[in-house]
Order: sequence, then structure tokens, then C-alpha cells
Amino acid sequence: MGTRFAATLASAFLASTALAQAQTITIATVNNGDMIRMQALSEHFTDANPGIELDWVVLEENILRQRVTTDIATRGGQYDVMTIGTYEVPIWGGQDWLVSLNDLPADYDVDDIIPAIRAGLTVDGELYAAPFYGESSMVMYRTDLMEAAGLEMPEAPTWDFIAEAARAMTDRDNEIYGICLRGKAGWGENMAFLTATANSFGARWFDENWQPQFDSEAWATTLNFYLDLMEDAGPPGSSGNGFNENLALFQTGKCGMWIDATVAASFVTNPTDSTVADHVGFALAPDNGLGPRGNWLWAWSLAVPAGTQNAEAAKAFIAWATSKEYLELVAENEGWSNVPPGTRMSLYENPNYAEVPFAQITLDSINSADPTNPTVDPVPYVGVQFVAIPEFQGLATAVGQQFAAALAGQVSAEQALQSAQTLAVREMTRAGYID
Repeated sequence: MGTRFAATLASAFLASTALAQAQTITIATVNNGDMIRMQALSEHFTDANPGIELDWVVLEENILRQRVTTDIATRGGQYDVMTIGTYEVPIWGGQDWLVSLNDLPADYDVDDIIPAIRAGLTVDGELYAAPFYGESSMVMYRTDLMEAAGLEMPEAPTWDFIAEAARAMTDRDNEIYGICLRGKAGWGENMAFLTATANSFGARWFDENWQPQFDSEAWATTLNFYLDLMEDAGPPGSSGNGFNENLALFQTGKCGMWIDATVAASFVTNPTDSTVADHVGFALAPDNGLGPRGNWLWAWSLAVPAGTQNAEAAKAFIAWATSKEYLELVAENEGWSNVPPGTRMSLYENPNYAEVPFAQITLDSINSADPTNPTVDPVPYVGVQFVAIPEFQGLATAVGQQFAAALAGQVSAEQALQSAQTLAVREMTRAGYID
């Protein structure tokens, strides 16, 4: 029933726009598992809409961001549907670079979108992107290794416990590493993890006057904790590991713990892909007793760039791919545990989904992240694992390169922080935030 209704919803939306000739819409998306599944299921959309063909461009996360940013800023028109995140949407929407989605059909039920997720995709009352999946971050861990170490994971662990457990679970002779964390340079890779972690250590990117804070004691504590932990309990080559690399390590039994996106839960518990599927537990992201936990808030969302010539067809695809009915389609084909999480309240009210072991902790993690008050001390910016200013993307990637170099042993933590401070002062001065 869900498949037919979703197809009808998209078809009705197209009919209302009086599209008469065949169109090809180009979809730029990230090579995460949920998006690859969306591509595989998209024949349900094209079967119901024979006037539309889909051209897929599936890219690694950092490359995707570079290409869609260039295309949107120049109105290049290379893509009709872009997969973008909670960082880009309010900035690009505010600059009229995106097409409003306020005219999605009533059956789409925009009010069903989780408020915290919807708020991050809305500017001045205009919805500029529809969430394909929403996420926070949490601890995923091997229950068997934790038990063998004689420890018990709390529901809400501290960083001290995580460090103790990671070192206790490490068995390098058997290629088991106590913890796998992002090290690959990128504002949405290592800096997403490290910024969220820094919040829980009392650090912040800027003070209330936009002065960079990488010369603070809190940042030194954060970075040294991370580097020491990865040296003692992390896998080799960590400076090249992002989400997908750590997912592969965890699924093949090489990680005792992995702190990353809640969306990974369905992959690490899928027995088809994960050798440790029967031994995975979940906990909230760690804290230091200072207030914030080390978790983020994000949504991978579908948006229509203003440069497209196929806006109505693009919106029809988005209406299908982010609908309640699409979730039912995934459940019918893949099971409820593989449904894209974190977007709709109705999913968490569904008794079938309530049986999924990570459903509630995902929702709790999403709801616990506060983009308007992400840090211990006040800040002038919005964002948990990012700072919602246009300059952040380039600056954080440059800082991420310094921190990845420290993880690789090429520079010291002190040198990486000094370079980060210099980069941040230079950029914020250039952009006019500080004198």
C-alpha cells in the first residue's frame, strides 16, 4: 500500500504542474548506505512517473560538498536535486540559492517532520530542504568485548569511562582496537566529531566577540585527550578514516567502540553486512559533567537549487523520497530497522519501529542536541558540530587538516592548535568579524 500511495502522491504533484514532456533530473548524493538504497528503490518513482528519468551522481562526502557548493554559488545548473546538510540549508536558503518547498502537497504532511530537524531546514517560514534522514551521534559498542573487559556501559557514559573501556578492550595482536573515531580531514568529517566533543570539554570555536579560541586550555585538553586515546586504543591509519572507513572497521569486528552518527546503527546491526551484528549495544554520547554531551545534530536533506530548469520534477522526486510512504517502502523491502531514521514523528509512534533496538536512543540523542546553546560558555553562533556562518566550511576544513596531521604524528597538538588559531584569526579578520 505504501508504494502505491507514494507513487500516487508524486504523480499527483506532477500532474498539478502540467508537465508534458520527458525530463531527466540529475541527483547529487552522498555514498552513504541509505542514499545507495534510495537509488536502488527509485524505480518505484520512475515507474509511476514515466515522464521523468533519473541521472545519479553518487560521491564521497567531502567531494560532494565541494561540487554542490561550487554549483550552487555559480548557479551552474549541473544538478536538479542536491543532497545537502543542516549547515548549508539556512545559509543557502537565506541567499535565495534554493527553491522553497512550501508548496509540497498536503498529503506530504510537513507537520510530521521532527521539530528539531524541520527548524534547521527552515528560513523565515520557508522550508528549503526535506530531510531524507536525521541523526545525532552516540556510542556503538561491542557488548561481548565490554563484558570480557569486566566493564558495563552506562546509558550515559562519561569520557573518562570511554577512555578506560577503550584501553581495556584493545588487543592489537588480534587487530581489535578499543575505539574508532573520525580522523579524516574535513569540516564534516573529523571536525564534526571534534567540535561536538569540544563542546562537552568546555571548548568553543569563538567567544562572544567572535575571537577564535584555539589557544584556550579547553581546546588543548580536548585535542590531547583525543590524540592520546587514539594512540593507545585506535586503529592504525586513523587520520584517513571517516564515517565509511570506521563503519567497515566496526562491521568486521575491529572496533570495541565507535562514536558516530546514529544512522549507522542499522548497518552495524544488519547480519548481512556486519559480522558483529548480534553483539552491538548503544549509549548516549559521552559528557564531562559540564552540561553538553558530545553529540551533534544533522540531517542529510534533499533540496532544489535555484539554477535548475526542472524544479517541478525535482520537487516531485523529493516529495516521494522523503515521504512517510517511502519509509513504508523501505520497511517492506528491507525491514523496519533499515528505514531512514530521524525525520518523522509518525515513525517513532509506529509500534513496528518501536521494536527496533536503537529507535528510542536515536530520538533521545536528536532531542538532546541544542544548536542554539551548544557550549558551556556563551557563543554568538548557532550549530552543534559546526558554526553556521559561510566562512566555516573553508576554515574548518583547514583546521581539520592540522588536526589530522597531529593524529598522523606529523605535528604536535600544540603546533596544530597554534596553526588553527592563526588560521581562524586570519579568516575572521578577513571576513570582518574581528579587527
